[in-house]
Amino acid sequence: MTSPVTATHHDGVLVVRLTNPAGRNAIGMPFATALHDALSVDLSGVGAIAVLADGDQFCVGGDVRAMAAAQDRGAFIQELADELHKSMRLLPTAPPVVVGVRGWAAGAGMSLVCACDVVIAGESAAFQPAYPGIGVTPDGGMSWNLPRIVGERRARSLLLRNAVIKVAQALDWGLVDEIVADEDVEATVLELAGRLASGPREALAGAKKLAVEGATRPYGDHLDAEAASIAARAASPDGAEGIAAFVERRPARFGTQPGLSRATDQQPR
Repeated sequence: MTSPVTATHHDGVLVVRLTNPAGRNAIGMPFATALHDALSVDLSGVGAIAVLADGDQFCVGGDVRAMAAAQDRGAFIQELADELHKSMRLLPTAPPVVVGVRGWAAGAGMSLVCACDVVIAGESAAFQPAYPGIGVTPDGGMSWNLPRIVGERRARSLLLRNAVIKVAQALDWGLVDEIVADEDVEATVLELAGRLASGPREALAGAKKLAVEGATRPYGDHLDAEAASIAARAASPDGAEGIAAFVERRPARFGTQPGLSRATDQQPR
C-alpha cells in the first residue's frame, strides 16, 4: 500500500508530501505514523522543509469514519492524537517549514498549517477548526498555535463558532503569508524553501528558535538569549561571510566555507 505521507530530499530541502488525494489526505493512524517517519529523518543536511499535498484538498482533518468504526472511540482518538503529536513536537525545532495549501485545511489539517513557519495558499484555500462540528476539542496544537497567530480573542471566536476562514481573510489575519494561483502553489513553496536552504542556515534556525522560545521566556532572559545568539552567529563562518559581503557590496555566498559546502550536505536516510 502506498504511504499516505512521503519524504524526499532535493538540494537541502526535505519535501514532505501528503499523498492520499482520494481520501482528501484525512489523518488516520497510517498518516500520523508516516508523517512522523517523514520528519524523523536525519536533518543534518536539511536547510528547509517543504510540506505539500497531492490533490485539490490539503487535508480535511481526522479520519472521522475510522473514529466511528473504533470499538473504544476514546482510546482510539487518544492513540491517534498521541501519534500525531509526535510530529507536532518536532516542528518547533525543525529547520524552517514552508507549507502549501490548496482547498480545505480543516481540523488537524489546519493544526498542521498553524504549526508551520511560512504558509503559501492557493486561491481555493479555506480553513476551519472543524472540531466542534463533531463534538470534540482541538488537537495537533491548534489551541496553542492559533491564539499566537490571530490573537487570543479571535482564536476563541473562531473555535467556538467553528468559523470558515476564506483565503483573503486568512491573509489579513496572518494565518497565511502569501496567496498565489492554485497551479503555482507547489512551485512557490519549493522556490522559497530552496532559497531558505541556500541561505545562512544556522542564523535562520537560530531566529526561529528565538521566536519560539520567546513565547514563554521572561523578557530580560530573552534579551540575554538574543545577545548570546547574535554573537555566536557573527563569529560563525556564515556570519563572517555575510558581514564581509555587506562591506564589499556583493552577494553573500553562504555555506561555501570549508566544511560547510552545500554540495556535500549529508543526505537523510
